[in-house]
Amino acid sequence: MRFFNRVALAATGFCALFSTAAFADVVKLKDVTGRDVEVNVPVEHVILGEGRQIYFLGALDREEPFKRIVGWRDDLSKADPESYAAYLAKYPDIAKLPTFGGMKDGTFDIEQAVALKPDVVLMNVDAKTATEEAGYIEKLAKVGIPLVYVDFREKPMENTEPSMRLMGKLLGKEEKAEEFIKFRADSIARVTDVLAKANPKKPLVFVERAGGYSDDCCMSFGNENFGKMVEFAGGVNMAKDIIPGTFGTVNPEQIIASNPDQIIITGGNWQGYVPGGNWVGVGYGADEKEAARKLDNLTKRPAFTGVKAVKDGQVHAIWHQFYNNPYQFVAIQQIAKWLHPDLFADLDPEATFKELHERFLPLPYKSGYFVSLAAGK
Repeated sequence: MRFFNRVALAATGFCALFSTAAFADVVKLKDVTGRDVEVNVPVEHVILGEGRQIYFLGALDREEPFKRIVGWRDDLSKADPESYAAYLAKYPDIAKLPTFGGMKDGTFDIEQAVALKPDVVLMNVDAKTATEEAGYIEKLAKVGIPLVYVDFREKPMENTEPSMRLMGKLLGKEEKAEEFIKFRADSIARVTDVLAKANPKKPLVFVERAGGYSDDCCMSFGNENFGKMVEFAGGVNMAKDIIPGTFGTVNPEQIIASNPDQIIITGGNWQGYVPGGNWVGVGYGADEKEAARKLDNLTKRPAFTGVKAVKDGQVHAIWHQFYNNPYQFVAIQQIAKWLHPDLFADLDPEATFKELHERFLPLPYKSGYFVSLAAGK
């Protein structure tokens, strides 16, 4: 009851807030879950349910990516410390932004959210169950705050385009959203068109999710996310028929028995989560030699004993955060180049990623997102 008393006291202030925003258009949007949501657009005050949502918000609001953000979850500095440091150096005021815990772990402070008077709360679809169980949508609706779901993680190959279009409408950046969507589609077509014409033999690929993050082995992807990216890139995802959903685990014995032709391990600098861990620290401006050293160390685990990919040196690491942003097309290009080096000898994923930064993103490009144990790679 204490929460609702505070909400009632705040309601009069919200009336004033919305009256000043009367110039905005009230539109009904469908979020990626199919919910109809009424929002005043363009939004001027946004709460990011996850700090890494700056990946897509920044792509549409390049000049002032933080001007609309009134609060965000406190995950970016730990999940992607290099990018956070680069943003902090360019936009030092982000250090003062109010931070939140997560919906799924029950640390999201809804009273704090209400006090910040956002026009919208953006939430990733993977937090949907926790959000509904806590009744957050109804509580926010009582004071006129809509919650909108986007998705770049659970079904990114299906939901990235509608999520970006939704963000374009929310921000009043529809043309920029369509420009991004076309660039993404054209970049994917540079892989899929070649594969459709050549019809090459598809190698068996095991993708390990966050290898070295813990001592356990081995997390992977079903027929979505990186698993689907492998398929787009001309490979067969080893775990496609083993893991029923987007995320799951594969037994070490299954990896040895399947004997994959290629292994791709997702990595990042997770010092903030697992200090001194065995994770492969690829990412923005990463030390590629150190990342390669740690990647090689991971091949010595029992799960990879005698596996063809290890024997042939076909073991690679790729930035984990491709699994949670709209830049998957860069990952698809790089994976295709690993799986079919002759077919894609002229394809340059680094150049594609650099162009993405130059055309859409607030930060200058820095390499470090990919390493490989393959000879000459």
